[in-house]
Amino acid sequence: MTPTVETTRKPRFAWVEIAWFGALAIACYAPILLALVRQWDDDPDMSHGFFVPLIALYIVWTRREEILATKLRPNLWGLAVVAFGALQLWIGTLAVELFLTRTAFVITLIGAVWLLCGTQMLRKLAFPLFLCFFMVPIPAVIYNSVTFKLQLLASNLAEHALDVLAVPVLREGNVLVLPNQSLSVVEACSGIRSLLSLTFLSLVYGYFFETRRSIRILLLLATIPIAIVANGSRVTLAGVMTQIKPELAEGIFHTASGWIIFMVALVILIVFHRATVRVFRYLESRRARALS
Repeated sequence: MTPTVETTRKPRFAWVEIAWFGALAIACYAPILLALVRQWDDDPDMSHGFFVPLIALYIVWTRREEILATKLRPNLWGLAVVAFGALQLWIGTLAVELFLTRTAFVITLIGAVWLLCGTQMLRKLAFPLFLCFFMVPIPAVIYNSVTFKLQLLASNLAEHALDVLAVPVLREGNVLVLPNQSLSVVEACSGIRSLLSLTFLSLVYGYFFETRRSIRILLLLATIPIAIVANGSRVTLAGVMTQIKPELAEGIFHTASGWIIFMVALVILIVFHRATVRVFRYLESRRARALS
């Protein structure tokens, strides 16, 4: 009698199904995705869009062993999500609504993961899938409303800052009238670009460098005041530079100041994170001493 040896099989990953479904999805959404990439290239507010799918794929790559070891349990509820994405694509195409057609691709992607790989896999890929929404520009109605308010806020902050710096200024709406030149806080200077990019980076930074959900939420909320103050500082800097030499507030100097202010905002976010961690540790140690 020969002994039988039981072998444990490594669970088969649904590569064939994923390849077929991916090819069909790309074929259906190809015109929309190409137009989206063109907007990333043309619209400075969406320049971060190129990095969104790359970072999402990198996150998946870092968890590849965990993902490949997950047992696949296909779930038919995913088919309903895919159908919803297709319906949204059809409605968005008829209504010529870019936001609907573009987010339909992300919804279809979520449904495909749920359908082919199951609920457990969907949970593991929830964060990179959520990040994919950041590659889609926000609706024009919301964009225009938020941008206008940010323009007024940036000009208001700059006005008060210039007053503190003893620079004569008169604000008329989003226009700052200075002795040498008038500055108009246009849409490009509203700060929406910094807000979107900093929000995306805050989520990615929190994912890699913080495990506590409460601190991740605080980091996300902190991006709003940090981006607003940073943009107000940029407008203030432009106002000061006009008093030195008006040409410094335009062209390459204006663009360079935007990058510098954004990097400063990113550093402030990191410093805020480290300070928040210290405060949490201090509160936890006090609580531990109180209980002991």
